[in-house]
Amino acid sequence: MYEFLSLIFAICIFKKGPQDIPASAVLIRLLIPAYAAISFLILFLNTDWFIAALQVAVEIILILGLTRVILSLSKMPGRYQQTVCALMATDAFISFIALPSMTVIVVHGSGMAYFSIFLLMIWHWAVSGHIFSHALGKPLFFGLAVSFMYLLTSYQIMGALFPSVLLTE
Repeated sequence: MYEFLSLIFAICIFKKGPQDIPASAVLIRLLIPAYAAISFLILFLNTDWFIAALQVAVEIILILGLTRVILSLSKMPGRYQQTVCALMATDAFISFIALPSMTVIVVHGSGMAYFSIFLLMIWHWAVSGHIFSHALGKPLFFGLAVSFMYLLTSYQIMGALFPSVLLTE
């Protein structure tokens, strides 16, 4: 477990890539509940448990589906398992770090907490770009562009399915 967390941290600080994660459907099945639990905790801060659970389910479907589409369009479907594992694990890691700031925002609305969330969002985008860059065998700039489109598409779909998400403060 420690080795896997060290690997995820190394990906988050741009020292390793998704190719360093073993290609494993079992690992995806293990990461889904971990990702779901952390995402649920963050979403449950702003909404009831049922809506939070639905949003988590949609997030997981989006990660699995959009990654499949991106890699298929790039003719790199063999990198799917490693890429999904890297995206889920790094997202869960960064979201776990964001939990205290999100709690402060909900309770106090602190400006410093908003700023830390903004920085974590930038970091998440950069890490996702790093992952896509390696998965697609393209330069980092290309990975960042793919990551931006991936995140934008995810936010648009989530906003369309859960309009209240866009209205929360």
